[in-house]
Amino acid sequence: MKPHFYLTLLLLCVYSSALSYQNKAQIAGYVTDAKTEEPIPGATIQLVGTTQGAISDENGYFLISNVEPNTYTLQCSFIGFESVLKYGVIVRTGGSPNVNFSLQESAEELEEVVITANPFEKLAETPLSIQQLNADEIANYPGGNNDIAKVVQSLPGVSGSIGGFRNDVIIRGGAPNENVYYLDGIEIPNINHFTTQGSAGGPVGLLNVSFFEGVTLATSAFGAQYDNALSGVLQFDQRNGNNRRFKTNFRVSSSEAALTVESPLFKGNNETSKTSFIASARRSYLQFLFQAIDLPFLPDYWDYQFKVTHQIDKYNELIFTGVGSIDDFSINVPDEYDPEQQATLEQVPIINQRTNTIGVSWKSRFKDGSGFLQTTLSNNTLNNDFQRFEDNVNENGLYFQNISEENETKLRVNYTKFKGDWTFITTASLQAVSYSNNNIDLVNNNSFNDKISFAKYGASFQASRSLLSDRLDLSAGIRTDGNSFTDSGNEMWNTLSPRISASYTWDAQRKWSVNASLGRYFKLPSYTVLGYSASGQFVNKDTEYISSNHAVFGVEYLATPSSRFTIEGFYKKYNNYPVSLEKGVSLANLGGDFSVVGNEPVSSIGLGRTYGLEFLYQKKFTGNYYAILAYTLFKSEFSGVTEDYLPSAWDSRHLLTFTGGYKFGTNWEASARMRLIGKTPYAPVDLDATQNSYPAIILDYNQLGSVYLDTFNQTDVRIDKKWNFSNWTFNVYVEIQNIFGQNIPSQPEYGLNRDENGNIIQPETVVQIAETDNSSILPQIGIVIDF
Repeated sequence: MKPHFYLTLLLLCVYSSALSYQNKAQIAGYVTDAKTEEPIPGATIQLVGTTQGAISDENGYFLISNVEPNTYTLQCSFIGFESVLKYGVIVRTGGSPNVNFSLQESAEELEEVVITANPFEKLAETPLSIQQLNADEIANYPGGNNDIAKVVQSLPGVSGSIGGFRNDVIIRGGAPNENVYYLDGIEIPNINHFTTQGSAGGPVGLLNVSFFEGVTLATSAFGAQYDNALSGVLQFDQRNGNNRRFKTNFRVSSSEAALTVESPLFKGNNETSKTSFIASARRSYLQFLFQAIDLPFLPDYWDYQFKVTHQIDKYNELIFTGVGSIDDFSINVPDEYDPEQQATLEQVPIINQRTNTIGVSWKSRFKDGSGFLQTTLSNNTLNNDFQRFEDNVNENGLYFQNISEENETKLRVNYTKFKGDWTFITTASLQAVSYSNNNIDLVNNNSFNDKISFAKYGASFQASRSLLSDRLDLSAGIRTDGNSFTDSGNEMWNTLSPRISASYTWDAQRKWSVNASLGRYFKLPSYTVLGYSASGQFVNKDTEYISSNHAVFGVEYLATPSSRFTIEGFYKKYNNYPVSLEKGVSLANLGGDFSVVGNEPVSSIGLGRTYGLEFLYQKKFTGNYYAILAYTLFKSEFSGVTEDYLPSAWDSRHLLTFTGGYKFGTNWEASARMRLIGKTPYAPVDLDATQNSYPAIILDYNQLGSVYLDTFNQTDVRIDKKWNFSNWTFNVYVEIQNIFGQNIPSQPEYGLNRDENGNIIQPETVVQIAETDNSSILPQIGIVIDF
């Protein structure tokens, strides 16, 4: 580019920066009682460090006008309640979402409460191993590329697959399929495009970050209302659409474009509407980029997301929400021969997936403020057309096919009752499940075309209360689950899962606290396991619920009102894990690649255990910077066909993450993320078996733990610049992944022996391809417009 281009760009930045200071912004939101969810009128909301503030009205609504665009800390206070601080609130002239406060009643009998709530919120049933991110932290996460699943991988105790190209959420050494995901209380089966059926990971997340008010991850001590979770519960809280005016967010990056709109409905001449919506559509153009740089596969995807909120009256609310995706993974023949690309061309699967989750939730609060009843009806489907060919280019020589459909219709009822200092939560759930699979597996000489339909059901009870002026929190719960398909599915006494947790703050300043939990959790094996058929028989009907016993103990120290140190010890013990009778390995070790997990005979004989220590330092945004530093030392091991423990596929032993950012003047921000994952075991290729089955690659799981990938280390950096114009905001960011050019470890690749022109050398033999350099630096640029 010529010098005058840079001069023009510089002048534009200077002019725009000067112009941005001529425009003012506003902050709006609602204040409610955290327990009853009723609006709190008369609460004081203050911009810390300024004289600006507001008082909430009779609906709990507040508005602060003429605010200089910047990043602020907001404090909300009301007599009889603990004050709440919200850090890192980005205020801009266009598209600023509501800032909502939920206040907890104070146990202190004072005329004016001076106690400030812990900004690192924890629940009685989940007093430790819990992380929360707000909307701004999610949207500006370095290396996240607006992908919530990648953002989650940077949280303490969480890692992804080695190489960073997949969104597997691996929590404290557990398998990727041990987690559950909830969207406003509605369970969604997966959060990724091109998901690995029977597991949960994929290369790209399908949820739009512009939707979220916050994200909460619990890595131990789940409430009894959550079923099928062994390692983690990830809750996405979608914000309501704006009930006062129309707003738009447009985002374009190097890989995709997304449009989000929100607005009141049926507002008329009223100031606010009882009905609002927020909706988005996102389109990938990775396929065009991959074709331009001559890669052998072309990922193409769409997704959508919506939420409609309707206030029936003061005590009743309806929420309609949905999310879905369209995924197509096709082949592209490179113009020039390259051994690695040729092997990928021959081995990559052809994938067409459709996912859809839709639900309605009715929440009815009791008029006396003593609780609420929430009823949710939802449906989710996964259509997976997964095929492998001997000749991928012409789609000839089909040797593996998985054309399946998973369908779940779920009814959940949640009854919450407040009685004195006690909170009681009772839940019941009923699910109608259907799963069909037209499967062809010539490698293992088994094909079937079957369908199963059955019911799943469960119930839970949880009781919590605070004692000693809110310094001691206690919670105990129990859950049981059953189904009408497996041989022992109706023996619900076998899935009784008690849990108990406690948190005690021992000093008057409430800086030191100890937290502990014990619990048992159960998970039904995946539908790919249950629906596997051989000789017309469902051979896995005798599988058991997988069980996991958790014990966690931790200490937390609030160093300042905005920072904390924690250290936790954890132990997880697994029983009844399905073990592949063909591969001789626990299914806990599978699911980190593009495949289908579970289409094979299994036996519920597997054992497992993960244990370790986790250290965390976290500082919310104050003094122009924020930081999260976490280190997890752990061991993860599972048994196979024998009871001997072997290192698992996730046993990297060391997990170190750092995320931080600094905000300069004139709306510039720099942030960075560093991840270090220790040496990770992998199953080497069985060369003799692969020779007979190529292009199917056969792994030797008996050797898992004998070979290791090198340490994974990657640093990503992001630079943001915002311009605030009249009623709209323009944000440009540059993100550089692997900025230090560190080599990303990868498993050895194999392909047919060919000459330099790509011709197969006879006789055909499978050989290891020379290792390639994976130290490339990946720059990306993006634009976000809010108005």
